Amino acid sequence: MIHSFIGNLGHTSIIVAFVAAILSAIAYRLSAIENNSVEKNQWLKLARGTFFLHGFSIFSIVCILFYMIFNHYYEYHYVWSHSSDNLPAYYIVSSFWEGQEGSFLVWAFWHVLVSIFVIKKGDQWEGNVMFIIAAVQAFLMSMVLGIDVFGSKIGSSPFILLRDAIEAPVFASNPNFVPEDGTGLNPLLQNIWMVIHPPTLFLGFALTIVPFAYVIAALIQKQYSEWVKPAMGWVVLAVSVLGLGIMMGAYWAYETLNFGGYWNWDPVENAVYVPWLILLAGLHLMIIQHKSHTALKTSMVLVVTAFILVLYSTFLTRSGVLGEASVHSFTDLGLSGQLLLYLVFFTAIAIVLFAIRWSKMPKDEDEPSVYSSEFWFFIGAATLTLMSFQVLVPTSIPAWNALVSNFGIQSNLAPPADAVAFYTKFQLWFAVAVAIISGTTQYFFWVRIDKKNIWNTLSVPYVITLLGAATLIVLGNVYQPHYIVLLTAAIFSLVANIQVLFQFVKMKMAISGGAVSHIGAALMLLGILSSSGFEKVVSLNLSGKIYNSEFPEEMNKENVLLFRGQPKKMDRYLLTYKGPRLTSRDLPGYFDKEKVRQKINDPYRAIVMEDIISNGETIAKAGDDIQIYNENIYYEIEYTDDKGKSFSLYPRVQDNEQMGPIPSPDIASFWNKDMYTHITNLAVDDEEIEWSPEESLSMSLGDTVFLNDYVVIFDGVKPLDKAPGYVIKDDDVALQANLRVLVGNGRSIDLKPSYILTKVKRMGMGGVTEDWDAGIISDTNRELGLRIALKEIKPKENKFVFAAETTQKDWVIMKAVEKPFINLLWIGTILLTIGTIMSTVRRFKMSKTSANQPKLKEKELQY
Repeated sequence: MIHSFIGNLGHTSIIVAFVAAILSAIAYRLSAIENNSVEKNQWLKLARGTFFLHGFSIFSIVCILFYMIFNHYYEYHYVWSHSSDNLPAYYIVSSFWEGQEGSFLVWAFWHVLVSIFVIKKGDQWEGNVMFIIAAVQAFLMSMVLGIDVFGSKIGSSPFILLRDAIEAPVFASNPNFVPEDGTGLNPLLQNIWMVIHPPTLFLGFALTIVPFAYVIAALIQKQYSEWVKPAMGWVVLAVSVLGLGIMMGAYWAYETLNFGGYWNWDPVENAVYVPWLILLAGLHLMIIQHKSHTALKTSMVLVVTAFILVLYSTFLTRSGVLGEASVHSFTDLGLSGQLLLYLVFFTAIAIVLFAIRWSKMPKDEDEPSVYSSEFWFFIGAATLTLMSFQVLVPTSIPAWNALVSNFGIQSNLAPPADAVAFYTKFQLWFAVAVAIISGTTQYFFWVRIDKKNIWNTLSVPYVITLLGAATLIVLGNVYQPHYIVLLTAAIFSLVANIQVLFQFVKMKMAISGGAVSHIGAALMLLGILSSSGFEKVVSLNLSGKIYNSEFPEEMNKENVLLFRGQPKKMDRYLLTYKGPRLTSRDLPGYFDKEKVRQKINDPYRAIVMEDIISNGETIAKAGDDIQIYNENIYYEIEYTDDKGKSFSLYPRVQDNEQMGPIPSPDIASFWNKDMYTHITNLAVDDEEIEWSPEESLSMSLGDTVFLNDYVVIFDGVKPLDKAPGYVIKDDDVALQANLRVLVGNGRSIDLKPSYILTKVKRMGMGGVTEDWDAGIISDTNRELGLRIALKEIKPKENKFVFAAETTQKDWVIMKAVEKPFINLLWIGTILLTIGTIMSTVRRFKMSKTSANQPKLKEKELQY
């Protein structure tokens, strides 16, 4: 059945939202230029009313699309493309923003919520600020319109029917055909961080519009410096949320991607990192502008540039210009022209206004002294800006190549072949400069420093820094000069900001947000240095054998081959590959994949072949029908350290029809390190395995044979009460044999093939006769590489005939890396977020104070 009403309702809501945004933008602009108070209020009421209608429509669209996804309306292309029946509920949520249309809706939704607070404030800025926001909303909604105008496509609607989106023969014969299931969620997005990282990142994007709108409004209204105070809280909040979103993405990459890190200088990572740096630089200049009325023009340019770069990152991500250069990029939906227009339109508005107003804007009165906080704030902002452009220029090479190709010019420029080495080489030294400046600036801000007292002020932190750095250099065996410099700079920043923080506590904790943020940044640098610079590969191949001549040299050297059930020493750990595991919504934790058999008619369900026991409790009995996440196979690796303590990791391999096998790591976290493990290669699965020809074995009780290098002892048979897939009747003969396989170290594994004789009636020439049908249930063990079936019973000879097949024993090749003190990175991220939130709260409180109130003390101006 086609649920056409809800799709039509969603599409109508998009049109209403688009039209209402345009009307609201026009009304807000007219309210801003109207001098008559009565007419001004009428335009303002119309502007607010249409914007609230726009907001209600956005909310309706989001609810409708969520409803369609959760109810599996696969007749709609968006739902079919991004979800499936077997996805857990929290991953179905991720399906909403996996596609471009959903991500634009999330962005627009956040804009609406942010705008409510702007409108609530209702001050002199509302008209022009909301004019910009409403105009941006109109552009965003055009991205999901999904209509054709004079043969040109405008937007891509999430409410288009599957039959209208793709051409397939089935729709010719049955226009109302609805697929039974969707194509599912990208395996890389099946991670809990993908449930919260995208909306957090889009909230950060949405927050950058407010300071941008304030700057544009200031240029329109010729109130060049008055915008700083009301916009400051929004800037700090945008820095906080955008930074948190970036680090959530880094942790997702760390948990999901198998390159062994949290930042790979991917073009889309860079495209988000750059506007955050620019906005951070703008924030610092806004602080000194608010304090001493300097750097006004530069702070305005940086705030505007940050928003423009957000639009630019959107263009890079969604236009398809990056091609295969990024694991984050969306496929091109034909929206490149709209995205470029979106970018150019608001860039042009900013450039034109700056060009008109530049000469009339206030100039800095005096050049700041090198002993002033203004000078050091400006140096810090300049460093952050240079830091961002060093990343922006190489990242933009694909966009540049695409641009010049439109003019028939072939560009030979190419992005860095080794992105990690290229960017790290420069960013490391920028980080050193930022760390030193962040520590030094605090002293110039909080202490009146001149030539006479500079040594007395800085001598104590310098001495503490040198002693601390020297200690860590010796204990950590830090020999590389650039690491020594970065370590020393980070410790200095940590020491300086901790000292300042204690001074804040004595004065007023509410103004300590800046110091807390800087402490977090210093800890992040230490975490990056220790985890990336001193990571240790512990899965070294010491056998001297090459696994495969086609493998890269690094893989043959830094990976270890584990046969299932055979412990292997690796550094100070004893590793044991325990076998493949599955998960189910019906059962807790992981369970042995070989204890269930996938149903032929439903790949998402399985029959339990053997009781599943967890922590001494039977959680599933043989014969139970359970749900399984069959696309996710986990491989249990047990670690036992030299003290006898054990823990297990479950790196995952996802089988995806479009992308093939997708490995994801598993991580064990300790206070001083992470053990990072992922599968790099594995034996073929059960369906592709090649078995040897059957070998017939005639055995009596107690007989011994050799199979696949193992001793196999026939211990006898016993009656079989039940067998999955069979109904054993009273007059059936059902037996289960037990063959004990000795695997060494006093350990054995039992194989239990079964044989069921069922009495049946057959119609023949002489009438109805009774006969017996044999049901044979073999037992397979991949650890042993054995499959044994009981084929015949010879009671007169007291013999049992078995059929044995052998294959290669199950194995995996895995890589394990120790990442020392990586927790410093995550702790630093938390502190950075806490510090910026503290500053956000304070700045919003300050923005509410009246202009005629006494000026705040200078030290309270610190963020």
